[in-house]
This record gives sequence, structure tokens and C-alpha cells, in this order.
Amino acid sequence: MRHDFRTSALHVPALSLLLAVAGTLSAQTTNAPLSYPAAARGTQVDDYHGTSIADPYRWLEDVDAPATKTWVEAENGLTDSFLATIPERAAIKTRLTALWNYARYSAPFKANGRYFYFQNTGLQNQSVLLVQDGKSAAPRVLLDPNTLSADGTVALSGTEASDDGRYLAYAISTSGSDWQELHVRDVNTGRDLADTVKWVKFSGISWTHDNKGFFYSRYDEPTSGNKMTNTNRNHKLYYHRVGRPQSRDELVYDRPDQPDWLFDGTVTDDGQYLIITVSQGTDVRTRLYFIDLDNPGKPQIDNPVVRLIDKLDAEYSFVGNRATNFYVRTDRNAPKGRIVSISIDNPREERWNTIVPESKDALVSASIAGDDIVGNYLQDAHSSIRFFTGSRNNQRDQRPRGQPQQQQPRNPGSIYDDTSTAPISTRERSQSLGGGFTPHGELPLPGIGTVGEIHGRQGDDELFYSFTSFLYPTTTYRFDLKTQQNSVFRAPRVAFDPSPYETRQVFYTSKDGTRVPMFITTKKGIQLDGSNPTLLYAYGGFNISITPSFSAANVAWLEMGGIYAVPNLRGGGEYGKDWHEAGMLAKKQNVFDDFIAAAEYLIKEKYTSTPKLAIRGGSNGGLLVGAVMTQRPDLFGATLPEVGVMDMLRFQKFTIGWAWTSDYGSSDNADQFKYLRAYSPLQNIKPGTCYPPTLAFTADHDDRVVPGHTFKFTATMQADQACANPILVRIETKAGHGAGKPTTKQIDEAADRFAFLVKELHMRPTFQ
Repeated sequence: MRHDFRTSALHVPALSLLLAVAGTLSAQTTNAPLSYPAAARGTQVDDYHGTSIADPYRWLEDVDAPATKTWVEAENGLTDSFLATIPERAAIKTRLTALWNYARYSAPFKANGRYFYFQNTGLQNQSVLLVQDGKSAAPRVLLDPNTLSADGTVALSGTEASDDGRYLAYAISTSGSDWQELHVRDVNTGRDLADTVKWVKFSGISWTHDNKGFFYSRYDEPTSGNKMTNTNRNHKLYYHRVGRPQSRDELVYDRPDQPDWLFDGTVTDDGQYLIITVSQGTDVRTRLYFIDLDNPGKPQIDNPVVRLIDKLDAEYSFVGNRATNFYVRTDRNAPKGRIVSISIDNPREERWNTIVPESKDALVSASIAGDDIVGNYLQDAHSSIRFFTGSRNNQRDQRPRGQPQQQQPRNPGSIYDDTSTAPISTRERSQSLGGGFTPHGELPLPGIGTVGEIHGRQGDDELFYSFTSFLYPTTTYRFDLKTQQNSVFRAPRVAFDPSPYETRQVFYTSKDGTRVPMFITTKKGIQLDGSNPTLLYAYGGFNISITPSFSAANVAWLEMGGIYAVPNLRGGGEYGKDWHEAGMLAKKQNVFDDFIAAAEYLIKEKYTSTPKLAIRGGSNGGLLVGAVMTQRPDLFGATLPEVGVMDMLRFQKFTIGWAWTSDYGSSDNADQFKYLRAYSPLQNIKPGTCYPPTLAFTADHDDRVVPGHTFKFTATMQADQACANPILVRIETKAGHGAGKPTTKQIDEAADRFAFLVKELHMRPTFQ
């Protein structure tokens, strides 16, 4: 589950007797039946609006109960013994380790001439934060999270340098938990100050420009119950002054009358304003508030909060400002996104000025670098970065009287080769847009893929970004905003030759006639005879776009003879607001239909066949896998549901689950209960059905999608499975929802995943 901070989505209807019979006939294998750990069936029955729903494995929700721990140990023992019999596993792990062992880097961010970026030499469990004290200075280690724990399970989950570059505020999380702890490090000495801030969750970090403190968000410390599974409500925005204990932190904003609201505070590049983005769960719609800090050098933290946009009718994302003109990205009256200029002196909507109009492509984010607005667009699910330059009149000082004067701020075809390094020319300056902005060309990218990071600030003469694609390892670039020159900042060297492979983008038709894109990566010249092992991966929810990216694990899959396919399902953000809304609430079934149609397309076009087709998804994508495998057990040769939301009737009762009701709905609502029950994976497992070979994944410290979802799903599947296909679960210890997972755990997990597929898809791989 992701929050924009991040969260996720789900889906599944009841099976007909015909499908159950078809599943029994087509999905059976020659596996010997497994003897599953005992799981007592309780008598728990819940009433939902007059409908009785049994929940016999409710006791597995209590992750700390002795009975649950015994069951977990037994399940892991069964899975380990099963995987140990697969002779290819050792070779798979060896190749994965070799592929993973390459230096990789993040795009740098700057503060007062210092450059900060992450590096992993290859097999380090966690990436190390480096700093350069100038453009030509040698990098030095500033913070190595590998020293914070012996097993690599303490991860850096957030960093932010003060405006003068002297301090680094950073967040750490333990065992993959969403809970964070903040510390402050002196960049000059590399040593921590005494500051410690606890019970932080779903928070950014943003310094005031006097360099004396930062804003962050947190919940009150839990006083009872299970701190991992307790519901999180009443988010609060605080200010921490360096050198003071957390008990003296200043409460900046909270809303006891709105316990489901979440607050994110960001100081503008000129240091003049605190922007407070107010969100409600994972609803993409937001409110926009601000505080005028008066003087960046002496900010007034306790100035009143101004509710600039105080209605939940659209997404509003702050881009930047020129004095009292705020630039805001919104989908208000523009489903694919536009940027408007709002004068805070006269913010009525009829006075908003569109400075970047809606285009045919989805505008997914925007920022300011130098004097340009940088728009990050998705064009058929791949990145297009476009510049827009404002006229001098549009940038004039409009600060209210009495405040100090502001200083001038510092598709080539359906088949593409994403290993190409051929230059792409920037487009010529075009016509003027509203408010004096004009298109100013595009960022030259090395091919069709994804720009994952863009770091630049107002007044800068450079920006840094990362680029990746299925066959293009993540590479960081520097773009000179004045000369328009692109150069490599850091490039990885992977023990992999991409030239024998290619990625194709196809479009297929879903059940209701909707045209859906899908990326398919294969070896060049592959025989389309239905015999190719294929891994189909998707997500489909919460406005999250799944775009091309490089993965050492996926490279190993390709080398083993596999095909990797990624459809861009409805529910995501690839085509803007309408695409997202077509896969949420009562329309969730569209997401499952899109995924099933992708599988049917791959089979029809003879890329693969049912016995050779595996599906995978995590979080909301785990729900997706759970939904389609219960709706169409006849269609797949193996399934890999990972950290999935499997009980759609109870997800809102744990941690941040209530926040997902914007996409899912809630069983507390009688009408929404009907469609949730219709596709909830747990409630749609049917006794007497032969389900595909399944290896589920979860983690004992997952406080996003609590492990009880997968525990109950697995116990039910094992009890109701009607054939010898294995139903197994891999329960990671000292790990959470996925963020910050150590490299060693990632490699072990990928080795188990592919070993399972080698056995169940009857593969005969060769290894490098």
C-alpha cells in the first residue's frame, strides 16, 4: 500500500460452477499433495448489514499471539523445505548476486553549493549518503546506514539538508516499519547532534531558511494496544528547533475535528511561506493552506494559517511561487492536469490564470528549476519532461506592502530499443501560454523510459535527474539550464548485455472495449509458439503509474528464458484523473478485467500459454493477484501475491487502512459492502476449486498492510484447495511492507520467487 507519503488498491467477483470445474481440470499438476500446518477454524461470524460472514481464522490477525507465532514458524518451515528441493535455486541466487553487484547512484540534491547523493557499491544492504563540498570536490561519506544495524534492517527513509548546507535532518525506520525517528547530523563534522524526534509517520522534512529548525508530521505516541497494528488518526504538523528536546517542539497545525486529515509542510524556495498540503487518507484530492513566515531570516512560525483552497474537489499540488503568485498543479477542470497561477492577494477561482494548459498527456508532477517550470508528463506510460519559461512581467515582485523586497531567486514506433544512447534534440520555443509562459523544449532523454527523480531549485543553473527503462540501468544526469547541455553524472556498469533483448509496447482491448497499453520485454527473435515462461506484473490503483524501470531480478528472469510483461491498468495515473477513476470504488472490477485481458492477449498472441504464465503484484497489486486468481483460477500457471490486501471487509480496521477507503470504499457502508464482498479475495475462495500453484509473501513487521491479510488468505486457501498444486507462504522476519529492505533479503526473496516459478512452470533455464 502506498501513501503519498504512499498507499494502494484491490479487486474480485464470485466464481461460477463452470469456472470451478474448469480450474479443477486445467490447473492440476503432478505435484504430490502437501501436508499443511494445522490451523484451527474458529467460530467468528460477523454481521454486515444483515449478511453473515464467517471469519474462522480471525485469530491469525493477532501477530503476537503464541498460536500465530507457532503457525508462522510451521508455514515458513514448510516453504523452506519445499524450496530446498529445487536444484536450480542455488544457481539462481548466484546469478542474482552477480547481477545485483554493481555501483548505483541517486540523482544529487543541492544545498548552498554542496551536492548530496546516495551510492550503493553493489551488495551493500543499504545505500550510503555521500556529500561533495563543491562541484569538483571529492565525495565523502556523510551517513552510512549499514553501521546502524548488523543485519541491515535499519534504513534511511528520508533526508533533507538545511538551506545553508550545514545540517542534515534524516529519518530512519527499523525492520521496514512506517514509523520513523528523526536525527540531525552536522555536515561539517559528520557527527550527530543530540536531537531525536520520535513517532513520526507519513512525514516530510522541511527547514526554515534561518537554518534553525524544520517542520515534520507525527502522531501521538500510542499508549495502549499493539503499536504496529493500531489505527493511526489525528496527524499533526510540528516545528523542531535544533538543540531543543522534542518535548518543546511547537505544534504548528492540527485538526482534532478532522481525525482523518494528514498534513505535509514544505517551505518555499524563497523561504517566505510554509505550504501545508492537507490530504484525506489516500484521496488524490487535496486542500492547500499556507503560513506567511514574514521574514525568511527570522521566520514567524506562529503566524496564522491561511486556507488558500479549502474544498476537497480536486488535486492541488504546489509547484513554486514568484513572490505572492503561487503556481499550482491541479486537475480541476483538467482531467490530465494543468498549472494555474493564484495570487494570494486575490485567490478567488475566477481570478486563477492558467499558465500551463492541459495537454493530451498526463501531467503527473511539476517543479521549478532555474527560471523554468519543469513539467513531468506521461506519454503512453513513459516520461516526457517539458520546460516552460515565464516572461519578466510574470516574475515581477508582488510582495504585499511592509514586507522586505524579495531578491531575484537564484514514440518511435511500437518497438523501441531502450539501450540506445542516441541524442534527442530539444524542441524549439513555441507559442506563448497564458500568463506569459512559453514552452521551452523538452529534456533530451536517452530513450523511452522513466525519469524517476528531478532535483533543481529556483535560481539554479542546473538540474539533476535519473533515467531508467527495462533494459537501461538507472543512470543519473546533469542538465545545464543555460546551455541546454545534457551530461552523465553517474552511470552504472551491470554484468549484463542488453543488446539481445528488446521491449515492445502493445495495446490490447479489455472486456468493455477499453484500449490498454502493455510493455513486453523479450529476447529478440523469440518464437511465439506459446511455450515461453512469462511473468505478468501490474498494480492498478491509487493513481499510481507503473512505468519502465530496470531491475536486476528481472534481468535474471530474461536470461532464464522468461518474458516480462507490464500492463498499465485502469486505477493508475498513466492517463490522468479519468483513468484512475475508471478503476476505483464500484468500478474496481475494471482493473481485474484489464489484467485478465492482458493474460488472455499474451496467450492469444502465443507469447505464452496458461501452464507457462505466472502473475505477480504487491500491496494493492497483491490484492489484484488475489482477486484474479479467485475469479479465473483456470487462467494461470502460478501466482505470486505479495503483501496483499486480501480481506476487503476489514482492511480499514488496522493502522492506516482507513485511508484507502477513497479508492476502495468500506464495508461499513451497505452499498459499498456489496461490491467489496463480490471481489474480496478472502471471501471468494471456494472449497472444491483447484487453484494455481501459489507462493504468497508477507512480513512480520508490515504495519502498512498487516500480515493478518496474507495469513488468513493462506490458511483458507490451504484448507479449500482441491488439487495437489502447492499453496505456500513466505513470511519475512524483521521486514515490513518493502521500503528499506536490505539487499541480502531482496536477493534471497527473488531467488525463492524464481525457484518456485522454475519448478511450477516446468522451466529448464541455463545460467550465465
